[in-house]
Amino acid sequence: MSHSTFTILLGGELSLTERLRHAISGSRFIAADGGMRHAAALGVTPELWVGDFDSTPADLEGEFPGVLKQPYPAAKAATDGEIAISEAVTRGARRLILAGALAGERSDHALQHLLSAVALAEEGFDVLLTSGKEEAVPLLAGTIELDLPKGSLFSVPGFSELKGLSIENARYPLADFQLPFGSSRTISNVAEGKVRFSLKSGRAIVLARPYDLSGV
Repeated sequence: MSHSTFTILLGGELSLTERLRHAISGSRFIAADGGMRHAAALGVTPELWVGDFDSTPADLEGEFPGVLKQPYPAAKAATDGEIAISEAVTRGARRLILAGALAGERSDHALQHLLSAVALAEEGFDVLLTSGKEEAVPLLAGTIELDLPKGSLFSVPGFSELKGLSIENARYPLADFQLPFGSSRTISNVAEGKVRFSLKSGRAIVLARPYDLSGV
């Protein structure tokens, strides 16, 4: 088990794919409110369950009687997910996997997870957001690589103007490109295998669909 890798179980959709299972292998787990429903499907027992429990089915509580619960009032200044992340950081997290972060009924929560991931990356944390079928990682100044199946789709939406953006090993490569804020130029690209992203300045997210091979 990695004592510095934490998976935060969030309330969005989660598909049990091989990439998901590999990502969370050896992780510690914290559940945020209704995200606990993913624990049984994953075959894990979180060490902590936080939230106001307004989205937790009554029968779910009986399935995990031994898990430490940390309740919060509904009127609070942070989401259940943010509280769970804070608890993971307090316990020594350096890598955070936000499982169930990218889909679900609440698009405001999904957007907040993306923004939080970028903020955490700026603080030096290694962050992966996943729904099992879709994955996201922050892209800041520097270089990252994603090992994606050939033909899978990915996009790079910017949260600011991007300067010096380079994308290698993709159908539509870029070299030292300046992307205006709000531009759709970097939406719907296709991986040729492991894709390399470099950025000189700005904030972005790489959103990948490793099981969507419609680009083949």
